[in-house]
Amino acid sequence: MSDIFFYTILAITGLFAGVINTLAGGGSNLSIPALMLMGMPADVANATNRIGVLFQSITGVAGFAKHKKLPTDNLKAIIFVTIVSGCLGALSSGLFSAEVLKYVLLGSMILMSLVMIFFPAVIAKRDESSAKTITLHPKSWGMLFIAGFYGGLIQAGVGFILLAALAGALQYDVVRANALKLVCTLVFTIAAVAIFIYQDLIMWLPAMALAAGSVCGAWLGVRVSLNISPQTMRWLLLLMTLIATCLVLLKT
Repeated sequence: MSDIFFYTILAITGLFAGVINTLAGGGSNLSIPALMLMGMPADVANATNRIGVLFQSITGVAGFAKHKKLPTDNLKAIIFVTIVSGCLGALSSGLFSAEVLKYVLLGSMILMSLVMIFFPAVIAKRDESSAKTITLHPKSWGMLFIAGFYGGLIQAGVGFILLAALAGALQYDVVRANALKLVCTLVFTIAAVAIFIYQDLIMWLPAMALAAGSVCGAWLGVRVSLNISPQTMRWLLLLMTLIATCLVLLKT
């Protein structure tokens, strides 16, 4: 396989992952298996994938903010919880062997996609005035902590957990929940990337190819976020996840 083909596939994968992560979550269900199929151990793929997530999150947050869809009332508290838990999750990744992490990744992909299919109420449509204050709803702290820890540790599917906290517990409408979800993802991804750089787990050329596509995907995702069908996205994501999971399992 030539380097040009290798990086082109990663860029295309990043494009789709960026769209999916911006609209709902689960784009890493595509990008992590793509990196693993190209020969990376699970822990290296997990770390390398974060560069694409970082750049797509920056692009998505900027896009939602430009369209005035980024609420700021709970922002400081949300950032505080996710950065602490994200650091703890990233630091905990060293406790798992590459073999164990691979199956945790694959299992989380399937589990979170099934949650999205069978429990769609976590992103039910709401009026924007229905949002609640985080300090008055302790369970949202716990859900955000779990999401941040999971995101720091693995990343794949974390958008679903964040949406459950932001749209489910705090009752933001789905567009604003998505904007806040990207802020959370950006925060714990910065922490995770710093840790993974220190651990020398990132392969930079594949990471930047993935990031280039991810930026384009996030830019596109912001623009279609008000019109995409959540039901169509859930079924498409489940199908792609199952196919990618089967391919990785067949390769091992």
